[in-house]
Amino acid sequence: MQPIYVVDGARTPFLKAQKGPGPFAASDLATQAGRTLLLRQPFAPSDLDEVILGCAAPSPDETNIGRMVALRLGCGKKVPGWTVMRNCASGMQAIDSAIANIQCGRSQLVLAGGVDALSRAPLLYSDAMVRWFAGMMSLRTVNQKIRHFLKLRPAALLTPVIGLMKGLTDPVIGLLMGQTAENLAWKFGINRRQMDEFAVRSHQRALAARQAGHLAEIVPLVDGQGTVYAEDDGVRADADLAGMAKPKPFFDKKYGNITAANSSQITDGAAWVLLASEEAVQKWGLEPIGKIVDSQWSGLEPAQMGLGPVHAATPILQRHGLQLADIDYWELNEAFAAQVLGCQAAWQDDDYCREQLDLPGALGKIDEARLNVDGGAVAIGHPVGASGARIVLHLLHVLRRNNAQRGIATICIGGGLGGAMLVETC
Repeated sequence: MQPIYVVDGARTPFLKAQKGPGPFAASDLATQAGRTLLLRQPFAPSDLDEVILGCAAPSPDETNIGRMVALRLGCGKKVPGWTVMRNCASGMQAIDSAIANIQCGRSQLVLAGGVDALSRAPLLYSDAMVRWFAGMMSLRTVNQKIRHFLKLRPAALLTPVIGLMKGLTDPVIGLLMGQTAENLAWKFGINRRQMDEFAVRSHQRALAARQAGHLAEIVPLVDGQGTVYAEDDGVRADADLAGMAKPKPFFDKKYGNITAANSSQITDGAAWVLLASEEAVQKWGLEPIGKIVDSQWSGLEPAQMGLGPVHAATPILQRHGLQLADIDYWELNEAFAAQVLGCQAAWQDDDYCREQLDLPGALGKIDEARLNVDGGAVAIGHPVGASGARIVLHLLHVLRRNNAQRGIATICIGGGLGGAMLVETC
């Protein structure tokens, strides 16, 4: 395969959902980050061959958000913009789609990334309420409408359906994503203290990375009132075990251990990478920060979807004759503390590796000093469409600053999927 170069990248700060819609629509997030990224390139936005944007939950007025953002970025009418959706890995899917088009010669220079504004997920009417509205619209006389109105039962019909909760529920097995993580905790005996310790470490590492200036990929956002958003606002300097022990289990209130504090935060954010072929690198005199070497998508039992990274990263290791320890740094998206700990446990479990991965035995353990070294989604949040692109971009920055060569970015995906990418520095 011809090399696929990562020339540059940028992301917004990840903004934690508060009480109500956040200050930016998804298209605003993607446009502001993309504009900053493109302004520092030697080519015009119209020189791109295509723009591919992953988004799991676009609003109704952002249909084909990839095209919408491409036009707002000044790419012009002739540059195709399109949207992909692979749930939590939508941003990684955008990168993989760009890779495929570059490898087959259809494109040379592609802007690919992901976005979501989860704080703006809608509240929905129930089907019963929709039927009530439809009945009202079909009536002609005032008396008919009055009689129909008197049939309204506010408590039963006006209770909203939370769109985000529906989106985070597997439609096949009927489990919330957090419930699938509880399955992993039970399967591998992961306790509350282990989850909370992981969560505290994620916050501490994210804060240390900020203080050390290791998050240069973040570009500030500015809202309509001139307010500047420069940093991920969910990172807690006061995170400690005592505080982590206070929240009650959310997904399994009687027997569970997963809380809002040891889960990824609901956030708004966007991330982009600029991908180029060898020909485009030479044409524009570009200086890549790394390259994508390989990628893999895998499926598994939806009720254990959090183990997706194990199923996706393992085939890459096998293809390249590598062990877990041969990877210099890892970015494993932190959907839940229990989910990352579950992946570690699965790789160390002889039975799981034999029965599920067709390996002779346990593969081993990722050195925690090389895993999510700057924290992860538990601390900074998980805007579903953006995270897959964020971990690829940040991994390359981690490799470069540590003079390392090889890394794997991997992510679990609602529905029982996993995605992974092997990257190298140039």
